[in-house]
Amino acid sequence: MKKPLLRSSNVYNQFFTSPCGVLEVVADDRGVTAVRFVEHQPDRSCESPITQRTCTQLQEYFSGARHSFDVPLAAKGTDFQERVWQQLTRIQYGHTASYADIANCIDNPTAVRAVGMANGRNPIAIIVPCHRVIGSNGTLTGYAGGLARKQFLLELEGAIS
Repeated sequence: MKKPLLRSSNVYNQFFTSPCGVLEVVADDRGVTAVRFVEHQPDRSCESPITQRTCTQLQEYFSGARHSFDVPLAAKGTDFQERVWQQLTRIQYGHTASYADIANCIDNPTAVRAVGMANGRNPIAIIVPCHRVIGSNGTLTGYAGGLARKQFLLELEGAIS
């Protein structure tokens, strides 16, 4: 018996120049799969309605007009990572949470380190706001985009001064 062909999803990308660097927005037909800081912007992109909408919302965010995002998300990770990333989306604009707070919210209070690892593997910067996670003592801790960008984003949101 023949196996059915698996239909591959289309992949799109678009670049957005933010006040803290160039972002690449990547999406498939279901939603945004990545928002990441890149060092340079290639000459070509393959835009879609999802990447365009995401870039519009990022522009609104950086101008202070948007405090939450409503683009479809399609990040791929382990079940645990996806639970952590979902919890990150619940951290309100202008607020922060600790890794322990996130672990408690997902009913796994001993998973603080695992939460930190999942947070560090978040593929959708800013929209899934891993920058809002800080150390239990209130210090800024690691951020894939760099601590200067994390500080910029938290200052933009008024979470720190």
